[in-house]
Amino acid sequence: MTKHATDLTFPEADARRVVTGALDEDLGGPDGVDVTTTATIPESQTTHAAVVAREDGVVAGVAVIALTLDEVARRLGATPVEVTAKVADGDRVSRGDVVTELSGSTRVTLVAERTLLNVVSRLSGVATHTRRWADVLEGSGATVLDTRKTTPGLRALEKFAVRAGGGTNKRMGLHDVAMIKDNHKLAAGSLAAAYAAVREQFPQVPVQVEVTTTAEALESVAAGARFLLCDNMSTTLLRETVEAVRSTGEQVEIEATGGLTLEVAAGYAATGVDYLSVGGLTHSSPILDLALDLRA
Repeated sequence: MTKHATDLTFPEADARRVVTGALDEDLGGPDGVDVTTTATIPESQTTHAAVVAREDGVVAGVAVIALTLDEVARRLGATPVEVTAKVADGDRVSRGDVVTELSGSTRVTLVAERTLLNVVSRLSGVATHTRRWADVLEGSGATVLDTRKTTPGLRALEKFAVRAGGGTNKRMGLHDVAMIKDNHKLAAGSLAAAYAAVREQFPQVPVQVEVTTTAEALESVAAGARFLLCDNMSTTLLRETVEAVRSTGEQVEIEATGGLTLEVAAGYAATGVDYLSVGGLTHSSPILDLALDLRA
């Protein structure tokens, strides 16, 4: 596993980059204008507002709300909007619950509205989906993992949302963990050759090996692998593979991967694996419906 796996440190620099790009996109550039808000809302007008959950779920990325409002206030030369968070990342919310309360410039609030909702709704959707997996796996000894199947540019934020939802990050990218898959084995000539090549050039980098049979799993362990991805195995084959690997006496982490669903999660966890890897946490999570409501 990587050092990034389970901590809830918010990736602020990545969030600022995403928010800045999203505002540029919405406003037509760094010096762009919200023509509707500028035309209809006096510069001096202030308001109270709230970000509210429209459905049950788990929130993630609460800091994005204040970050977006601050960036808009800077662009407009306005006083920053006061933000009071009512929930924290990873908290469950019910329909109607207030996520944050806002007080300040109406213009800033309305210009920031869509950007902050887009980002926080997306991250909260990932956290909500992940929490469903974490709940199913609770008590089994297995943990749900994400993958690199993330939205381009949003990886750090989406992986933060997975952690907020009770999941774990497998690796952040191609740089921090080596993962030997079928194409690497074919190109290198064999599983053992691929593993030896990685070990020689990057001796400090963790290595994970994808296997599809018990024989491949045992070959990987013999070569030195201590993290196995058991790809598209039936529960029967997976259980046999786990037992065979455990019988070697080596400390090996084992992951089930490939086509997993919530309906079969408990059965796969019961095979004795340490992790279930689910690309859908980031590539297929629907948003959590959040809204920004002005208050009288």
